[in-house]
Amino acid sequence: MASARAAALVAAVMALMAGVALADEHNHRYQVGDTVTLWVNKVGPYNNPQETYNYYLLPFCKPKPVDKPRHKWGGLGEVLQGNELIDSQLELKFRTDLPKREICTMSLDDDKVEDFTEAVRRHYWYEFFADELPIWGFVGPPPEQTQGDTNVYIYTHKSLDIAYNGDRIIHINLTSESPQPLTSGASLTFTYQVQWKASSIPFVRRFERYLDFNFFEHQIHWFSIFNSFMMVIFLTGLVAMIMLRTLRKDYAKYTARSDADDLESLERDMNEESGWKLVHGDVFRPPKYLEVLAALIGTGVQLALLVLSVILITIAGKLLLSIVAARQRRLCIGACNTDCTLFVERGTIVTVFIICYALTSFVGGYVSGGFYARAEGKNWIQTMLVTACLFPLSCFSIAFVLNTIAIFYQSLAAVPFFSIVIVLLIWMFISFPLCLFGTVVGRNWAGAPDHPCRVKRIPSPIPDKKWYLRPSVIALVGGLLPFGSIFIEMYFIFTSFWNYKVYYVYGFFLLVFLILLIVTVCVTIVGTYFLLNAENYHWHWTAFSAGASTSVYVMLYSLHYFLMKTKMTGFFQTAFYFGYTLMLCLGLSMMCGAVGYLGSMAFVRRIFRNVKVD
Repeated sequence: MASARAAALVAAVMALMAGVALADEHNHRYQVGDTVTLWVNKVGPYNNPQETYNYYLLPFCKPKPVDKPRHKWGGLGEVLQGNELIDSQLELKFRTDLPKREICTMSLDDDKVEDFTEAVRRHYWYEFFADELPIWGFVGPPPEQTQGDTNVYIYTHKSLDIAYNGDRIIHINLTSESPQPLTSGASLTFTYQVQWKASSIPFVRRFERYLDFNFFEHQIHWFSIFNSFMMVIFLTGLVAMIMLRTLRKDYAKYTARSDADDLESLERDMNEESGWKLVHGDVFRPPKYLEVLAALIGTGVQLALLVLSVILITIAGKLLLSIVAARQRRLCIGACNTDCTLFVERGTIVTVFIICYALTSFVGGYVSGGFYARAEGKNWIQTMLVTACLFPLSCFSIAFVLNTIAIFYQSLAAVPFFSIVIVLLIWMFISFPLCLFGTVVGRNWAGAPDHPCRVKRIPSPIPDKKWYLRPSVIALVGGLLPFGSIFIEMYFIFTSFWNYKVYYVYGFFLLVFLILLIVTVCVTIVGTYFLLNAENYHWHWTAFSAGASTSVYVMLYSLHYFLMKTKMTGFFQTAFYFGYTLMLCLGLSMMCGAVGYLGSMAFVRRIFRNVKVD
């Protein structure tokens, strides 16, 4: 009897726990009447995406001081993106309609009128979350809608229309209504209501309404891919022509001369020769600032691997979610008990980016250490320190300035101190040790000098050539075609980041990324060939700069986009726009420069391997 009662008690407790678990925004399952938390997040000017503030920075109705409102802190990526969720404490019950209900009554004074008026005139929007679904609304109608009226209006009523499917929430619409004029001394009553309705949309497809298929799948997107693909074919054909025709003819000529019995004729022909073959004794001479170049190449390869890893992880995640969705549609009929979700936590990509950067630091150290050792460098510790600190320190310096500006403006874009400490600890205890370990491995496993030609003791003089064969011109022109291959995709990326579009076409992104790398390698090889034909053996920095100059055109395009495609205003948003763009261009320059340099190095080693000189 006692055992039966104990079993019944355990069953009751389990049932209670199961009932509680159903009402959870992480598994997204609710029972009728369960509480659904409405979180308030941030508010800010619609035209300035990064200028966001705490929702209660404006004098909205605050939660009751009796109950301290809960805060919801997400992962590292969400915090870095400037999200701070606070429980609104508004009553919201699953599948329970709520008639018009008062939130609070507020008496307007001069300060409140001024704050609200500024918000309405700058077209402030705000963001809520419920069951991890974003909800957007505006503080008031823009002045353009009330032309001829000197008053400024604020919305005082929020109508929430929530669609559900079984025990899941599908989507939430917010309608702002009842605009009231902002006048000092007036009394405003803020209200809300909730209405539920059934939906046939499956849970796994609830985020599709946030995706703009018409924007990203426009014909110009496909045309840009085709145009870039044709550019790849042209450039690879050009490189193949150089390798198969010009170089083969040179090799045949050298082979015939080396087999001749007349040594005086051979020497005379060698003296009359010109072009890349005459710099065989200087082409493998270590470049200036070898430590910096090694660090840039190692960091660039690391960034290339980082971008590729993040893209592949994102595509794999989408593929996995598609498989889960297909399985749910196949197995779940009616009320399905299978817990299949499509939710991806906010800030996940940022978190993945940080972790992948730390883990790929081994590759950066390996490439940098191996390259530096092959060039017979001696200060490998200094090279390792530059490799480990160059890109993070550059980004941290920019982020520090931006964070100071955000703190001054009291914006949510300011990163909390605890999050900064976490990022620093990841760098100190994961990234830096892996870079050190990679440098040691690279020096010992890939650091043996193996140049095809010996380096002469005395450098040869470099003859004067025409202006278009100068290293600076070749380097600057080298970035044009790589930028042309990503021009259209840059527009979609900028628009998704700065104009509230959700970027999801990572298959396009992967293809464009690979095209960028191929075009960069081909352009750099052609530029290196022209430079060596001009008898200029200072090809190292020129090859790197030819690829890195792509970022110059990206920066110029960002200026055009800022002036012509956006309505951003104010020092805050301008600083963040160009600060983030500068981080992007720094990483892009290192990545493209490193990839282009490695391609040119392979090309140079290949062509001088067959030159028969002593």
